[in-house]
Amino acid sequence: MIREYELTREIFNKCSGNQMRDVFLEELELDDLGLDEFVKNYFPGKSVSITRSDGGPGVAVFDVDISEQRQRLTFCEI
Repeated sequence: MIREYELTREIFNKCSGNQMRDVFLEELELDDLGLDEFVKNYFPGKSVSITRSDGGPGVAVFDVDISEQRQRLTFCEI
């Protein structure tokens, strides 16, 4: 079964005095692979730490740490 999601990717700034972050939006169609496997494959060849939390009905949030750079991927089912 294919599901549609809006993905919001936030890349947090490492500078403590700068609260700005880069934000990217995209729409995805994912099959039964699932969100967990998609996130693991989103950063190929990288050593990452991934934490998943529930953002409510139809929303999944993944906090990702890549070499001390924090990112957040939020999936909202369309």
